[in-house]
Amino acid sequence: MSVLDTLNGTAFTAFGQHVIWSDMIGNTIGLAALALGWRRSIWTWPAQFLSGLILVAAYASAHLSGGVGKQLLVIGVALWGWRQWQRGRKQAQDGSIAVRFAGWRERGLLLGGTAVGTAAVGTLFTLFPQLSWNPWPDAYIFVGTLAAMVAQARGLVEFWCAWLLVDIVGVPLAFSSGLAFSGLVYVVYLALVVWGMRDWWLRSRAADRTVLEGAAA
Repeated sequence: MSVLDTLNGTAFTAFGQHVIWSDMIGNTIGLAALALGWRRSIWTWPAQFLSGLILVAAYASAHLSGGVGKQLLVIGVALWGWRQWQRGRKQAQDGSIAVRFAGWRERGLLLGGTAVGTAAVGTLFTLFPQLSWNPWPDAYIFVGTLAAMVAQARGLVEFWCAWLLVDIVGVPLAFSSGLAFSGLVYVVYLALVVWGMRDWWLRSRAADRTVLEGAAA
């Protein structure tokens, strides 16, 4: 039996749903990555890289090409995010990454890019049905994940909003695709996203006050 067969084997069954090893392990690491992101730890990126690597097998087993593509994207962006944070160009006083709200131009680029990207990927999936049996939700999650990770790499508070919007579609899609553990993890993601958003929001406001006080002095 190959490693791939083992990863896609059933770990356990609950409420009539078969939970496979790759789905369980990959998403557990993904939860850890989100928690590390909340703490603004650079180790969030290696965790996201490993999670994406394992979840490729899970989505391939469910024949969700969009999901596979999303995880390959996660792997690539994780490498870029690691490099961005490692540069330390925006360090906070405690040595972690500094966070801030995006400017209106950045928000427009994120929203516009996400909308155009979703339309393009959704059209591609529709024209080639073998790529995805659920093209538009798949495209939405695919592009939304990219937008969230790019915003995270830049230390933008809005990255939490992007994850929240991805989760809203990700939960029902995961359950309907037979990836029960992914669905449950997405529910936990929602709680972490709300807490993380609050933490980054408060930190960005504190940073703004510090800048204003410094300017006044």
